[in-house]
Amino acid sequence: MDGVQDWTSMLIAILILSSFILNFTDIPQKIQFTRYSSVVRRKLMELIEFEEEGRRKSIKYLKDMNLPNPKTLIDDYVDNFFMIFPVEREPIDVIKRLKHLLRTRDEAVKRYVLDKVPNVSEIDRQRIEVLLELNSVLTYINKVVKHYYNLGVKFNDWIMMMQLALQINQIVRLAKAYRDAIDSFGVGAPIGDGAGALVARMLLGNVSGASEIAPETVLYETSFEGRKLYVIKAKGPGPTVGWPGEALEKLVDSLECRISRIITVDAALKLESEKSGEVAYGVGAAIGDLGPEKIAMERIASRCSVPLDAVVIKMSNEEAINTMTKQVYEGVVRAADIVKNTILSKTREGDAVVVVGVGNTLGIE
Repeated sequence: MDGVQDWTSMLIAILILSSFILNFTDIPQKIQFTRYSSVVRRKLMELIEFEEEGRRKSIKYLKDMNLPNPKTLIDDYVDNFFMIFPVEREPIDVIKRLKHLLRTRDEAVKRYVLDKVPNVSEIDRQRIEVLLELNSVLTYINKVVKHYYNLGVKFNDWIMMMQLALQINQIVRLAKAYRDAIDSFGVGAPIGDGAGALVARMLLGNVSGASEIAPETVLYETSFEGRKLYVIKAKGPGPTVGWPGEALEKLVDSLECRISRIITVDAALKLESEKSGEVAYGVGAAIGDLGPEKIAMERIASRCSVPLDAVVIKMSNEEAINTMTKQVYEGVVRAADIVKNTILSKTREGDAVVVVGVGNTLGIE
């Protein structure tokens, strides 16, 4: 009996001591901090390896182009180049200011590459620019994760460390996608984001003779079932998205609004519950830019009172920036059929229709 009482007393003492530790000390938080920081630290090592591997791959591809000092080319860009976004609290002309900064940024990156490699071809220059951007993204992801990790360690903030630990798997997944994308851009293979451009190319068949209507953006003129068909896409096969909104605006202005329909086609990020390659149809401008190109499309459609249609091919972020998968390609074929059916069912013979294939035209003429 005494033994039972001793064990009971000991158990009560342990419970009281545990309650005291849990409620009146920082020990539980320190345990949580150690646990979560360990998770983040392991994943951070993985992110660092992604960044280093991305640079190694990029250096290899640049060496294959016979470029001198590829490591310096990457390091100087990744470590030193940035853009400051315009003020948004004063909304007057914010789109105009943003487009000016984006155009200035593009020219600055182009000039950086040409200064380092003066005799490079246009397509190789575009490939170099994208490789620089991919490495810049990997470095930025690492810097942000390190920033919050070091803040958590500095202030012993287990809540911040917990939030970072809960997000780290998604961050690693994103970084892995950018690392893998280096291979696609290095060899020039079409990527998922080129779905809209590929739909445009399918509509053209063997048609050639494009005219450059905006920077790195081309216009094709052809016919389809008695309709006049204007097709806009980025200039291939280099990795560029062009300026489709500006191109559309110039085209419609030159036609004095005498068009019956505008159809935009682009890739779209899918939800986890959706399948890759699903195609959706709606209204609006199917384009994922920062604003200037999309608003140009919306404004010209509104000013001319022209219906603006959107066709999108669903895919994950990883599929968008990596070599086009079979599922996405099948979605492109379905999207091309939807565009054709839309033209046939919603326009008449003699009408003028504009199709804008939005997206990166890497590997697509």
